[in-house]
Formats: sequence, C-alpha cells, structure tokens
Amino acid sequence: QVQVVESGGGLVQAGESLRLSCVASGSIDSINFGGWYRQAPGKEREFVASISGSAGIVYYAAFVKGRFTISRDNAKKSVYLQMNSLEPEDTATYFCAVAERGTHYWGQGTQVTVSS
Repeated sequence: QVQVVESGGGLVQAGESLRLSCVASGSIDSINFGGWYRQAPGKEREFVASISGSAGIVYYAAFVKGRFTISRDNAKKSVYLQMNSLEPEDTATYFCAVAERGTHYWGQGTQVTVSS
C-alpha cells in the first residue's frame, strides 16, 4: 500500500504564489515518476507538470507558461509544485500522482483558489 497526501493549497489573490507538497508513504522506496494534475469544477482532470527518471526530466502543460516549477526530493519521498503568478484560471483541485515502477498512486487533492 502506498499513501499519497497533498498539502499547501489555499486561497490567494491573483499574482501571488503557492507551494504544493506531496508526500508518499508506505510501500514505496523512491519516486521515479511524480506528477501534478488539476481539475476545475465541471472540467476534466488535466496534466500540469511531471518529473521522472533518475535525471529528473520535467514536462509542463502549455498553460504553465514558465510560472510553475516541479521538483522532487526522494529522501523525503516528496514532490513539490511551486506556483507563481497565479491566475483565477488556476483555480482547481490539484492532485499528485507518484510511481516507483508501473503503478501510479494518487492523493485526494488540495484545493487552490485564486481570486481576481
């Protein structure tokens, strides 16, 4: 069993920053893949960013536009998402997914609300 817990969400104003954290515990020794996804009300879940492999290759969704940075700390079994210059359109529940091998494990999400 692997548990994934996200934190760091909250209510901020447009232009402000948040740092999301995702911690994995249980039957996982390291995070080979870590990803952030989001889902706004009435919309499908969408990819935000990922980091994978020993080299830590990162990918970002186009809408990130250089505002977000994903990072990983395997010693802490954690994945982070630094979000700067937040926009009202970034309002959503943010979910973290991690994998050591093939199976992806998901957290319950953390709410991010950006007011204009």
